Amino acid sequence: MATTVQPQTGAKPAASLSNEEILRYSRHLIMPEVGMEGQLKLKNAKVLLIGTGGLGAPLGLYLAAAGVGKLGLVDFDVVDSTNLQRQVTFGTSDVGKPKSEAARARLANLNPDIQIQSFETQLTSANALELFKDFDIIVDGTDNFPTRYLVNDACILLGKPNVYGSIFRFEGQATVFGMPDGPCYRCLYPEPPPPGLVPSCAEGGVLGVLPGIVGSIQAMETIKLILGRGDNLVGRLLLFDALGMKFRELKLRKNPNCPMCGTHRTINKLIDYYQFCGVRGEEAPGPTVQVPEITPRELKARLDRGDDLFILDVREPHEYQICNLKGHLLPLGELTRRVHELDSSREIVAHCRSGKRSAEAVDFLRKAGFRKILNLKGGILAWSDEVDPSVPKY
Repeated sequence: MATTVQPQTGAKPAASLSNEEILRYSRHLIMPEVGMEGQLKLKNAKVLLIGTGGLGAPLGLYLAAAGVGKLGLVDFDVVDSTNLQRQVTFGTSDVGKPKSEAARARLANLNPDIQIQSFETQLTSANALELFKDFDIIVDGTDNFPTRYLVNDACILLGKPNVYGSIFRFEGQATVFGMPDGPCYRCLYPEPPPPGLVPSCAEGGVLGVLPGIVGSIQAMETIKLILGRGDNLVGRLLLFDALGMKFRELKLRKNPNCPMCGTHRTINKLIDYYQFCGVRGEEAPGPTVQVPEITPRELKARLDRGDDLFILDVREPHEYQICNLKGHLLPLGELTRRVHELDSSREIVAHCRSGKRSAEAVDFLRKAGFRKILNLKGGILAWSDEVDPSVPKY
């Protein structure tokens, strides 16, 4: 069933299109489902994008091209060369620039007739309600659980639709949360997964085309909400398998006992979402356990001295092929059943890409009785930065 999102009150809505706009949007205007009325709805709409990266790239490009009158861009990150494989808003010349500003410049060039407002800030419980209040629709293009719960709760408190998408490796999903009779994110995921259970895209990877597909679906859902046309994904979770090139759908029902959108709401304000998800705020990308560490420079000095150190690489074989420290490869997922291959009498230095997985390995081995074991702080990325720049970063 089609659902129309009413524009926010405030500025006087545009009542007409200029001749230049009529020409620009002519392929919309000749469609009876859009026409002049629908294009004016798009022109008067205000959409806030949370994140300008993988999902935010197709979202920003297609919503700007469609003529959404006001786009807000929330992102506090800077463009990195590893982003360019999938975040097609950015180019090589944008590396090192704030994402929100680089995205604003690209979208303004695509469509100079729309208003684009960038917010170079991290979304937090302190600023979410203020950022959201002047927009009609919130689109979640984030990649971590604390922010997803924050976006959900702020949308429910303000009564705004939340167009949701997520991606990992070859799989993606999309739906619309926060509609009056539909479920919210907490109906689908009442509790966050344990910290470290679900790897990030930086740890597990993502096929570059995938966010383009899922983000385009989010853009389509956003436009349908504005136009009041078609069947929205409210109450439906669309799952996409890129390798199998298959879509399937799960029915989502509103949980009457949901603490956020249920009949008797128990959450009436925004909370500490990093604490709720069991991670440490801005330090969330780092190790989730505290273990003895050695810095790359300290390790290099000891190796140069000829110390008898056993280098344990707990990454995956395909990562080892990218770069390695000539250590013994034993993937973290195989550690419990292959622990007998390790000599507890030798001094061991474990490492991974960034230090997170190897910290978990060190924690496990210490509990298994290993005492002479250290974690390489920052992993092979830090080794490349601090010791040997010839080691490629990924």
